Amino acid sequence: MITDCHIHILPLEMIKPPALELIRTTQPHFAQIQEFCRSPKSFLKHMDAVGLDRAVLINYVAPEVIGFTSAVNEFVAGYVKEAPQRLISCGGLHPRQSPNMLADVEQILRLKIRMIKIHPPHQLLFPNDYLNGVKELEIIYRAAEANGIPVMFHTGTSIFAGARNRYGDPMYLDDVAVDFPKMKILLAHGGRPLWMHTAFFLLRRHPNIFLDISGIPPKALLKYFPRLEEIAHKTLFGTDWPGPGVTDIKKNLDAFRALALPDEVKRQILSETALSIWPV
Repeated sequence: MITDCHIHILPLEMIKPPALELIRTTQPHFAQIQEFCRSPKSFLKHMDAVGLDRAVLINYVAPEVIGFTSAVNEFVAGYVKEAPQRLISCGGLHPRQSPNMLADVEQILRLKIRMIKIHPPHQLLFPNDYLNGVKELEIIYRAAEANGIPVMFHTGTSIFAGARNRYGDPMYLDDVAVDFPKMKILLAHGGRPLWMHTAFFLLRRHPNIFLDISGIPPKALLKYFPRLEEIAHKTLFGTDWPGPGVTDIKKNLDAFRALALPDEVKRQILSETALSIWPV
């Protein structure tokens, strides 16, 4: 069961003009993206055409940098109702923007959101800022831990205007993994292009940390992670489509399949790890 763990199906109308223009200028089929974000039926047909069985639909809250508010949670919860076995919802919480984090967490649980996304470079905070007074982060992590909801963190850089890339260093997740050992942590993008060695260290150190290879060109994957086979059981395939630089899901999938990796490793990354996190 092939799973893309990182696809951005989201409410385009929320995106700030500079960010939307960046997507528009880097995507040759922008009208298709608009159609897919409007119509789950159309996107499901596209998944069939490119050979995807399941997709995790990444949404998060970042009003300052991108424009997304907590309304993304209602959006993605409604979208996945079209095919809940194939479409997996990822919503967001913003520790510094919420007037009532407990209420926001309750909404996530009520909507049956299956993953939470924290985006430090776009939310302008470090993942371990609960140690520095941002208690809302601790509320999120405690709720995720108690309810078995994985939390994805953007690691690595972002080229969107207003992003602060110092927040993208994955080492700050070392504290999080220690303090919340039962919470599944997904390192989106593996710290690329600056902190891949840090990401690899964290993956080997912490049982609860997993790697999402989205946003890494498949041809560069083994350069970034030459010992990928050692962590295949903790690695998930993802594309980051339609993010800047990711123009086609199928080309990305085909390029990954062409890598000089054993078939069992490819199967683990394409399917088995995701099934362990989101069982059918």
